[in-house]
Amino acid sequence: MNLPGHHIGLLFAVLGAVGFSFKAILIKLAYPYGVDAVTLLALRMGFALPFFLVLGWHDQRTRRPDPLSRRDMGMMFGLGLTGYYLASYLDFLGLQYISAALERLILFAYPTLVVVLSALFLGKRITGRAMGSIALCYAGIALAVTHDLHVTGGMQEVLVGGALVFGSAVSYAVYLMGNGQVVGRLGAARVTAWASTIACLLCLMHFVLTRPLGMLLQPWPVVLLGAAMALFSTVLPVWMVSEAIRRMGAGPVSLIGTLGPVVTLFLGWLILDEAIGLFQILGGGLVVAGVLLVGKRR
Repeated sequence: MNLPGHHIGLLFAVLGAVGFSFKAILIKLAYPYGVDAVTLLALRMGFALPFFLVLGWHDQRTRRPDPLSRRDMGMMFGLGLTGYYLASYLDFLGLQYISAALERLILFAYPTLVVVLSALFLGKRITGRAMGSIALCYAGIALAVTHDLHVTGGMQEVLVGGALVFGSAVSYAVYLMGNGQVVGRLGAARVTAWASTIACLLCLMHFVLTRPLGMLLQPWPVVLLGAAMALFSTVLPVWMVSEAIRRMGAGPVSLIGTLGPVVTLFLGWLILDEAIGLFQILGGGLVVAGVLLVGKRR
């Protein structure tokens, strides 16, 4: 059966949102085996690196773009550093302390951070709608934090984990601001391929400089989880979301992306046996509402 392009785009957008949401679940499943964040991140990026190299080679072969200038190469390095290396590293560290559901809610507030950073560094005015969005998002996160504090009873762990994941969201917001400056000129596939390749190399370099190589010899479930993260929560979602945007446009795909926190909340309950409480549900609803508000056109 041949599906219309819009329906295929819708399917890809949903699967992409689920894939990104599943990353936190896979990370939490790996930690009980004793693997640390740097080693797990190196496994994920090591498995993903060949796919991004192939993407870059394919884009170079089909489009034959002009060589990158020094400024463009510097931008690529900055994007790889902030968007896929630093954001991923802080996220992996934070998940050692907090639930997968709280992690996704904090990360999902990144559009409000883009608004704030754009006002601070690009001189863009924060509108009343944006202020309302920010208030909704952070009220929702506060409720979700209250839920985690009630369940775990460890304020220090929740605050440390929350701060690390919030730092990840800030890093990702910086990446998005930089991405917006170059992707229209260089092309989405090219930027994704080479920024991701740089991030993979930075993660592997971090591992080599701080860990013995023998630590890559992990139990087979950890290796499989690292490969699953690379394929199902990194490479395939990036491709599927790009395809969905090409078929449907960025607006509808962004709206479908709001499924993320809901999917993570459900998967955390189903797979990790994480408790679902009223504060968490209300907090998730407020965060999703805030993101929808900031993304809504006048």
